[in-house]
Amino acid sequence: MSAATKLHKTSWCALRQLQQYRTKATLSGSSASIAKRNDLFNQEQRRQRDAVGRIDKIEVRYLGLPEDVTLVMNSNISTPYNCAQHLSEGHCKRSALALIDGSVPWDMHRPLQESCTLQLLNFHVSEPHPVNKAFWRTCSFMLGAALNRAFKPEAGLQLHSFPGPNIKSGSFVHDIVLQTQNWQPTKEEMRAISAEMVKLAAQDLRIERLDVQQDLAQEMFKDSKYKSEQLPSIAQQTQGRVTLYRLGDHIDISRGPMVGSTSFLGKCTISAAHKVAEEGAAGAFYRIQGVALPSGFQLNHVAFGVLEERSKKPYHPPRPKTKGKDKRHSDPRSTSSS
Repeated sequence: MSAATKLHKTSWCALRQLQQYRTKATLSGSSASIAKRNDLFNQEQRRQRDAVGRIDKIEVRYLGLPEDVTLVMNSNISTPYNCAQHLSEGHCKRSALALIDGSVPWDMHRPLQESCTLQLLNFHVSEPHPVNKAFWRTCSFMLGAALNRAFKPEAGLQLHSFPGPNIKSGSFVHDIVLQTQNWQPTKEEMRAISAEMVKLAAQDLRIERLDVQQDLAQEMFKDSKYKSEQLPSIAQQTQGRVTLYRLGDHIDISRGPMVGSTSFLGKCTISAAHKVAEEGAAGAFYRIQGVALPSGFQLNHVAFGVLEERSKKPYHPPRPKTKGKDKRHSDPRSTSSS
């Protein structure tokens, strides 16, 4: 073997080792950020539960099948899902969202604060708009988790935000930034992201909500450039509070509400990725779009194909400015239609 060949081989091995080290370092840093974010979420969740103190009883008047009934529950502890557990297993499985006092959409796993009326909503109710919006919003949230799972570290994926649900648009959406300005996804890549969505649905992950102070949210997302930029504007609109949601180990910002579990996602296709703008010298801003049906809904292949084609059309939601930033750095909640 010549000296030149040996040098080339040595240099190639060193390059491979360096690439592997960088990949491991990136994975380690990303995993550490996710773990810390979840630790802070768990700590605050426990703190809020411990702060309840004296447990007051409330009366929850359930309105619906098989009959209206009054339940005595615990203030700031009992959730609509706990109420459903007093009714039947079917109520637990079918109920995607709650409606409080006839007008306030409420997460299934969010504690009730005072006496109220309660309706449990599924996708077959006579007025499905609130639960459909919650489903669409949840699909965007799940898409963020799926994208995190699907992309390799070297892609430089950063989650930006997801606009509020607009069912008439024909697609749910998540905005991201990648360290490339010319990504044109193949059909195989889009199928891979769709498959991650289906995996999340199969895991039946509970979707948790937590309201926190801005300073804690800033600590949780200090390693996320875009979330950090969005938080001051969000907190300004909500008296210093920020609403977070979690499924598995994925945590993001959203005003909610969302459906109670990933299992409510049925047939799903991630159909399009549109480049929206360049971001810096090497990166670009992309909008990922998809369409889905709630679990249990049946639609023939041709009809669903029509929905898939419609969902590919570029979606242009209103994107107001965040303080000191351009329109690409919009607050994900300020673009929400709910």
